[in-house]
Amino acid sequence: MAARPGGAAAVIIDAHQHFWTSDYFWLADPALERLRRDYTIEDLRPHLAATGVHRTVLVEAARCTDAETTEFLALADATPEIAGVVGYASLAGPDLANVIAGHRAGKGGHLLVGIRDQIQAGPDDVLDRPEVRAGVTRVAAAGLVNELVIRAEQLPATERVVAALPEARFVLDHLGKPPIAADELDRWRRLITPLAARENVVAKLSGLVTEAGPSWTVAALRPYVETALDLFGPDRLMFGSDWPVCELVATYEQVVDALTVILGGRPGNVFGGTAARVYGLELP
Repeated sequence: MAARPGGAAAVIIDAHQHFWTSDYFWLADPALERLRRDYTIEDLRPHLAATGVHRTVLVEAARCTDAETTEFLALADATPEIAGVVGYASLAGPDLANVIAGHRAGKGGHLLVGIRDQIQAGPDDVLDRPEVRAGVTRVAAAGLVNELVIRAEQLPATERVVAALPEARFVLDHLGKPPIAADELDRWRRLITPLAARENVVAKLSGLVTEAGPSWTVAALRPYVETALDLFGPDRLMFGSDWPVCELVATYEQVVDALTVILGGRPGNVFGGTAARVYGLELP
């Protein structure tokens, strides 16, 4: 196993949290009724205080509109806890460069740190499509992180695009959604190993309780976190709560506690340093 670093994070960063309102279209799914309400900064602050988390990265929440990114940047500009925003944009959109420029010119534009499209909703090879590859290149040319929310089956195509753009920065959300509930550790490890070998990609220890399901345990999560440590190393991993999605099966505090137990503490790189470096966050 990769060595675990010592020392606590000076500034603890949750690298993956969301806000939304109850009218987001995907919340119409009956299975998500528990999440069908507004989630705001006022809802998040007690969790940050309870766990000692200082700053967050606000990530687009699948509304799939440029307006959401505009709203999130303005909110971040007025909210000290939010250190950066990963906004939505269509990677296949022909006007992507202008969309990014427009966001940067608006209120809070300096807090735009990455772009995320809903790749997980597409076919396994969507990242091989020329128009999508062109969008990934445009995001990199703008100096932003390409944030990747994908399914495990999309890991091979993800490795291909990451390999093709070694100068670009990529962040893999939720460890590529390993099939924890199905107990398919070996299959996921085979899929993610080539991607982890690419030095220009880092991964988030986020979303794992949801992939494990309602009966999740620390023991069930441990081999996936330890595999990520082996393959990426602690300098290419970051903590993310995936709040409030995590509330389907766990509280914010339970997510933080689970990772703290597995990692034997709160290593400074995983709990802050990696996110600050990769996203270029301005911290006090």
